Amino acid sequence: MKDEKVVARLPRNATTELVIRTGEYWNIKIVDMRWYVNGSHTHKGLRVNVDEAKTLLRALQKILGDTNEHEQELDED
Repeated sequence: MKDEKVVARLPRNATTELVIRTGEYWNIKIVDMRWYVNGSHTHKGLRVNVDEAKTLLRALQKILGDTNEHEQELDED
């Protein structure tokens, strides 16, 4: 992957984190989300092109909502 840029790291615990990065693969702009354990990537993850990422974002927004009411429900779970 070229033009790779780490956008975010979401730690799960002391050894595991989700790394979200962007880049280009075969001249297609992609978003890659992959689990890392002790600094090494696992086979668990997701790679989507930018159009698919936009659809994924809309689905996640639908699930999570944009109101405080939904945030409170998630915090209670």
